[in-house]
Amino acid sequence: MSGMVESTRIVLASRPVGTPTPENFRIETAELPAPAEGEVLLRTRYLSLDPYMRGRMNSAKSYAEPVEVGQVMVGATVAEVLESRDPSVAKGEVVLAYSGWQTHDVARARDVRKLDPAKAPVSTALGVLGMPGFTAYAGLRKIGKPQPGETLVVAAATGPVGSAVGQIAKIKGARAVGIAGGPRKVAYLNELGFDAALDHRAPDFAEQLKAAVPDGIDIYFENVGGAVADAVYPLLNTYARVPVCGLIAHYNATGAPAGPDRLPAFYGRILFKSLTVRGFIQTEFVRELYPDFLREMGEWVSDGRVRYLEDVVDGLAAAPDAFIGMLTGRNFGKLVVKVAE
Repeated sequence: MSGMVESTRIVLASRPVGTPTPENFRIETAELPAPAEGEVLLRTRYLSLDPYMRGRMNSAKSYAEPVEVGQVMVGATVAEVLESRDPSVAKGEVVLAYSGWQTHDVARARDVRKLDPAKAPVSTALGVLGMPGFTAYAGLRKIGKPQPGETLVVAAATGPVGSAVGQIAKIKGARAVGIAGGPRKVAYLNELGFDAALDHRAPDFAEQLKAAVPDGIDIYFENVGGAVADAVYPLLNTYARVPVCGLIAHYNATGAPAGPDRLPAFYGRILFKSLTVRGFIQTEFVRELYPDFLREMGEWVSDGRVRYLEDVVDGLAAAPDAFIGMLTGRNFGKLVVKVAE
């Protein structure tokens, strides 16, 4: 290939206050330079949409740099190599990259990872065999540590992290209780073999949860916070472990929650029950655990012990609406945008 390539991209137009709106995003086109030595030109096939992106839209200090206004929205991508100026990557190969919300990108060859389409559908590199699957695997292995006969509870349980958490817990011999929103999602959890599946929208959800965990809760994999956490915490056993992965119920909040300060009671519970509450970002475990993850999870997916669901939306222009919907649980499974054939 030669000459300039035009990329269509979605940039952060303004910082959201509360729930993002379509006006916070803007579609534009930009000309990309030809790849230099050690670089590759990529065409995006799939874009991953994930809850962490909501935090990147804020200017607040976090574990990662915020997206600046006018910058391309961040995100993992599966892409085809259109042109390579590095011997380690060939034209036509499919790679995992971090190109963000755009149709084309120029990236350093050392920053992409080659995918084998013969082993699994390439889109799984954004879900069960990618960052969300690894988040589940690492959080359970390092913090949750499920033992045979223990009870694990996970919310957002049909999402890519939650569904993997429950299924890995089952492989390790634990009971898995999944929480999701709506009857369709609850039915899917039963299909996956969760020991109990609960709808957090049910008026008697807290009572249902109590009935589902007669021996209490040993591991609560925290994805959500909010009312689900309120129902879970009184049921935690002594020495329970709480890997804190996400708090999607609070991502659009603009102020402190109403009501009294519940932090002292929470600290009291940590003390009296000898709880382990440990936040984590999956990148901290990559060096130590990623090869194990690719091997074990690859086996579990290929032999059907871990199943996955993808929610595929068509076309880059659909990304903002799909992303906004994800923050309220509209998606069913791992949300990916099919950017190109």
